[in-house]
Amino acid sequence: MKQKRDVPQGTLALMVLKTLDVLGPLHGYGIARRIEQISGDLLSLNQGTLYPVLLRLEQEGAIASEWGASENNRRARFYGLTRAGRKLLAAEKQDWEQTAAIIARFFEVNAQDLA
Repeated sequence: MKQKRDVPQGTLALMVLKTLDVLGPLHGYGIARRIEQISGDLLSLNQGTLYPVLLRLEQEGAIASEWGASENNRRARFYGLTRAGRKLLAAEKQDWEQTAAIIARFFEVNAQDLA
């Protein structure tokens, strides 16, 4: 059985935005399950972590929400990406790629490279 890990700090908003970009509007539980699924069930996500991020993204205008019925006919709040959210996703993606490239350099460097 795989060991589940917590979501790395500072990455959850990016994962939420990308999940909504790919899958369209989802309720909070659906977002959490999809993030876990996309990670190959290597990440563990709880409501106490997810909902503050959803609230912040909504306050920033990156996502919008509306009430609807879930798959099991329960009342749920569905979140969808806004135009501002798509712009934020593009910027966050670029920042993440740049950060990953910088970290990758540290794994490639040798002592001879620094002489």
